[in-house]
Amino acid sequence: MLDESLLDAPEALAAADRRALLRGAAEAGARVRTAARHAAEAGVHDLKPDGRPRAVLIAGPGAAATCAADLLGTLAGAGSPVTRLAPTGVAPASGALRWELPGWAGSVDLLLIATPDGTEPSLSLLADQAYRRGCSVVAVAPAGTPLVEAVAGAHGLFVPMATAPYDEGDEPPLTASAPGVFWALLTPLLALLDRVGLLTAPPDAVEKVADRLDHIAERCGPAIATYSNPAKTLAAELADSLPVIWTEGVSAGPAGRRFSAALAELAGRPALVAELPEALAAHSALLAGPLAASADPDDFFRDRVEEPPAFHARVVLLRDRPTGGLTAAPSARDLVLSHDTPISELEPETGGELETLAELIAITDFAAVYLALASGA
Repeated sequence: MLDESLLDAPEALAAADRRALLRGAAEAGARVRTAARHAAEAGVHDLKPDGRPRAVLIAGPGAAATCAADLLGTLAGAGSPVTRLAPTGVAPASGALRWELPGWAGSVDLLLIATPDGTEPSLSLLADQAYRRGCSVVAVAPAGTPLVEAVAGAHGLFVPMATAPYDEGDEPPLTASAPGVFWALLTPLLALLDRVGLLTAPPDAVEKVADRLDHIAERCGPAIATYSNPAKTLAAELADSLPVIWTEGVSAGPAGRRFSAALAELAGRPALVAELPEALAAHSALLAGPLAASADPDDFFRDRVEEPPAFHARVVLLRDRPTGGLTAAPSARDLVLSHDTPISELEPETGGELETLAELIAITDFAAVYLALASGA
């Protein structure tokens, strides 16, 4: 059950925010600037690459590394495949996870390690394995962790992970899906892949991303009332609903998949995600089934006071295409409305590809945090 009254009580939200998730969302822009500075100080902009790597391999635990790999692969396109190395092991603990390079990895490939921990023994072994294979190694992790020494031994490049702009002694435990963690890991990798020519993310574009994140933090902060706060509005709309996330446009895909991951990890909510136009066929039966808002097999006039609210689907449409362009959005709206299913839509303000992507991610991150806090997750 969602306590909607909590959404418009900033002090109560702060008291409920034991994981400092709101603070992490609000400081995303600052994390981007700090991470960009760390990347520059580590020498990313001074690199002189011989050419594009044949493939980019990304290793790291949790949703932050997964979403970073997804986003980087989308932005890089087909220039060099971006592949996440999924871990194996018996538990999601730093000592239990295992990573291995694929058999074909060699001297023309690039290994990126992104972790908010840095104590995983297998990541240190992976850096050594990459060195023996001739792979270039770049890592983003907290300073002073065992991974730093391992990357140095592999003659790789280490970029310290950007911490929060307050004393480390007050730092809350890191959550993989927390917005600050995501941007702290992603930003140096954007700068690196821009330098090797896989995508376009020059320093001025990264600064615009930070500015857009600051702007969203102002629009979606806890002091802004629900009626004018897009993140709180979305969180309230998703109360007692199954989010069915549809994305349109290349950049919106990673944002939708990250939103689904954040809902699961932060708010404990399941969600489905698919890209238009394929989503129309993939989820048509779902919208016509028992999860449809109009589905009620029992007597309409029965007393529902003692019953929990019905669990129905709600479509969330994330778009990054101009309204006047080629779009499947009208067909999506027609399908949703024909099944009496509610729909929420988010479309970013104009800007560069990184800016619009950052806006979609920031608003949905705030929404997942508000949903988590107001539902007691």
